[in-house]
Amino acid sequence: MCPCSVTASRGFDIFAFGPRKRGHDEDNAMDRCDRFAVLYNFATSRPMAETSHARNPSEPGRRPKSHCPGAGGLKPDEIQPSAREAAKQQTENLFRDDPPGCLPEGPRFNHFLALPNKIVQTPTLMMVMSENLTYRQIFLDGRALPEVVTPSFMGYSVGHWEGDTLVVETIGYNDTTKLDFAGHPHTEDLRLIERYRRLDFGHMEIQETFSDPAVYSRPLTVTVKATLVPDTELLEYVCAQNEKDRRGQHLVGTRSEEMKAIKPVKVAPEILAQYVGTYDFRWPENPTVPSVWAVTMANGELFLVGAPLTPLSETQFLWAGSNRLEFVKDAQGRVTHFVGVFVEGNLIVKRIPGQK
Repeated sequence: MCPCSVTASRGFDIFAFGPRKRGHDEDNAMDRCDRFAVLYNFATSRPMAETSHARNPSEPGRRPKSHCPGAGGLKPDEIQPSAREAAKQQTENLFRDDPPGCLPEGPRFNHFLALPNKIVQTPTLMMVMSENLTYRQIFLDGRALPEVVTPSFMGYSVGHWEGDTLVVETIGYNDTTKLDFAGHPHTEDLRLIERYRRLDFGHMEIQETFSDPAVYSRPLTVTVKATLVPDTELLEYVCAQNEKDRRGQHLVGTRSEEMKAIKPVKVAPEILAQYVGTYDFRWPENPTVPSVWAVTMANGELFLVGAPLTPLSETQFLWAGSNRLEFVKDAQGRVTHFVGVFVEGNLIVKRIPGQK
């Protein structure tokens, strides 16, 4: 074991995320400390496509990110009709087949806030490991991408340094995974370019650019924020362990059936506007790191992270045809939070003051 592993939770920042530069007289000393590991929480901060919908966040490891309209998102006419239909069908089926059989996540690997990732860096190889036992290898030994690669869930990755930025190129994804949590598909020609950049102590930014011309008319970009998680370790999470929902076919129904079972009401736009803002959601599995959820309004309708909020009363809503939530006000009539009903129980999501 590397002698420096005792500083594993901080070593990434102590030695700084960047290329190794050393003279011959430093070889022996540095070789004792040029391998280290660190845990980071990852969270996306930009949308993938305007047609995306938040998924039913009912299981650990099956979590939505911000797939709301905005800069950097793809518009419907920039997506092939078959891909739009695939995403629509996934929403209709309430995401019960995603991921199929608890398979690896593929190109959306970095987009789980509920599960932290562990980065292990050596001079010639970087590995990124998740609590769900998925891992990536990023070769830093100067090799080029192969001309032919056997398709796999996590693809084939090589990296090189541009100053203090690590640029990683990945090809060779198989087409069984999804591009985002809205269910947009991709082909085996998908190419991912990531730019890892350390912002300051404990914070890293990863800009991801996905290119798949057969499905999307232009590249799409998402920015991932990584936050250091000190003094902890990965906790094994096995999706298929004691899994009974799919095996016992308990996951049934469709979004259309859910919508038929409710009685939407009409709520005045001035009341809906009171709920617009940003909210601080904390996953029960990872409560120390915030996930910012936006409530937006367009054409007299409310949306939570891009998925529609159907009014059941002036304060109660159905989110994405699946989860119920209720907005709560204080004695002065100001919206302070909402309460969401999930399988984990009722979760309180606090409003962030002063933000829209």
